[in-house]
Amino acid sequence: MKTTMLKNEFWYGGAVYEGYRQPVGADDIVDWDFRENPTHNQIMPLFLSSKGRYIWSNAGFHISFQKGEIQAEGPESIVLENGFNDLRGAYLAAMKAHFPFHEIKLSDRFFKAPVYNSWIELTYYQTQENILKYAKGILENGFPSGVLMIDDGWSPYYGRWQFRGDNFKDAKAMIKELHEMGFSVMLWICPFVTPDTLEFRKARDKHFLIETPEGKPRILEWWNGYSAALDLTNPDALKWLKDQLDVLMDMGVDGFKLDAGDPCYYHAGDKLFRDASTDELSRLWAEFGEQFVFNELRVCFRAGGYSLMQRLCDKQTKWDESGIAGLIPDTLIQGLTGHPFGSPDMIGGGEYTCFLNGNENACTPEMFVRYAQIAALMPVMQFSASPWRVLPEADFQKVKDALALREKCLPEILKAVECAKVTGEPIVRSMEFVFPGQGMERVMDQFMVGEDLLVAPVWKQGEVARSVRLPEGQWRCVGLGETEGDVLNGGRDVILGENEGLVVLKRV
Repeated sequence: MKTTMLKNEFWYGGAVYEGYRQPVGADDIVDWDFRENPTHNQIMPLFLSSKGRYIWSNAGFHISFQKGEIQAEGPESIVLENGFNDLRGAYLAAMKAHFPFHEIKLSDRFFKAPVYNSWIELTYYQTQENILKYAKGILENGFPSGVLMIDDGWSPYYGRWQFRGDNFKDAKAMIKELHEMGFSVMLWICPFVTPDTLEFRKARDKHFLIETPEGKPRILEWWNGYSAALDLTNPDALKWLKDQLDVLMDMGVDGFKLDAGDPCYYHAGDKLFRDASTDELSRLWAEFGEQFVFNELRVCFRAGGYSLMQRLCDKQTKWDESGIAGLIPDTLIQGLTGHPFGSPDMIGGGEYTCFLNGNENACTPEMFVRYAQIAALMPVMQFSASPWRVLPEADFQKVKDALALREKCLPEILKAVECAKVTGEPIVRSMEFVFPGQGMERVMDQFMVGEDLLVAPVWKQGEVARSVRLPEGQWRCVGLGETEGDVLNGGRDVILGENEGLVVLKRV
């Protein structure tokens, strides 16, 4: 497929992790090979144009933008469709034709209250005592109950999805107590099986595992070592896993964080129940997760429109695009590729070493606060490192203020969530999506929540105010400070620093 860019045309899509390099314009040179997902985040074989065109294939493809010339090639046919006027028109046309939304069954608790993940505070030391202490600390420090994810380490090993008897003396009682405290409870799982265990032998004998071409279980290398992998194309293997998870849900567990499943961990050409690419295995893991109303996914292929809460992959504790600077653009591409129910991951990042004393890459209080402010008006706001532990009192108060501002804006957030369920449109929307023809194509560091709420967080180190691009019309300040209710005229750039660095405006 070859085409030439139209005048003042910009393109968006493909890989969520590449959001900071988007949009692509006529002066840009970009080359992406998405024939297999090379990232650890969502990917869609889709690119959208600000001039109402889109590119689609059922498989990943290689695409090159060379100063106005676009060329794409892949294993399946690639189509170029046009005539849809603008970015929104292109998205809606592509979505209806290629990834119409499934029935969205996600729990609204994801959006109404924060998500808390035990990883940073407990790492691999997940115990009944520590989990309850973590939950009580949330409430004692003035934060509301919400969804509590118990991360990796709660089970004895991968494939045996039961609570460790030594660390959880009465897991059912713990879950009951967490429910009484107001928390919904999720557990971390992965599609892997620890080798040389009873579960491994059972799965091997029933051919539930991915096998080498020679018929031996494939042992994969991933971030936690070496494991066998469930053959997700085998319905009986999925039932074997689901039966274990049903026992947990009978105990009161509400859902699951489905981690791993990255295409890069699989081997093309391995023996499966039915033929599938490495991307397809990733998609099947996402498809499996849809059955739970409480779920979280991180990496998938062609799962736009699925009933999934999708997070960004772990961000580094840096101010550049690998860290804070990537949060908004990546989230915007999430929405434009059909993944509206998103989270910018754990506030401050998901690497526990960055919260240890003496680490030169430690998350600073300023960085933590800015991360929290960016996350505050996103669909899902997720904590892991406890702000009351890692922050001085003044910065802790800024995080509480950001949470209070979210609560104030919650009706607008929930309105956008309901719209996404019905229309498939993003919750977090790019300025160009809502305001075509106003020169907003490259504005990727501020966003709209639905149609009416403009959010412009400060994201640069050392800054307390920022330039905000106001669309035409009038905009009322929303906040907790003295400027609450002030009305600004649009159609211009203005320097603002409301709410200690979190600018929120509502269309009048």
